[in-house]
Amino acid sequence: MALSELEPGVPARVLCVLGQRQAAPVDVSLRLAELGFLPGEQVRIVARGFLAGEPLAVRIGTGTFALRRFEAAVIRVMPESVARG
Repeated sequence: MALSELEPGVPARVLCVLGQRQAAPVDVSLRLAELGFLPGEQVRIVARGFLAGEPLAVRIGTGTFALRRFEAAVIRVMPESVARG
């Protein structure tokens, strides 16, 4: 599922960040990787903005970042409850 579809507070693991061939500009993919959105990292949405649900406050590692919905849409995650079975 896309990170943008994850409910706030639900822990998940990053599976991948889609690249240019999957309709994400390379610069967006590189920026997300530099921020730490790498396979295996735990992530969760802390909050959503009031207007149109943007931006999303996303915690990964010890950092919290504001992502636009289209940025979160290219990050594929698996909720922890599903991953553990």
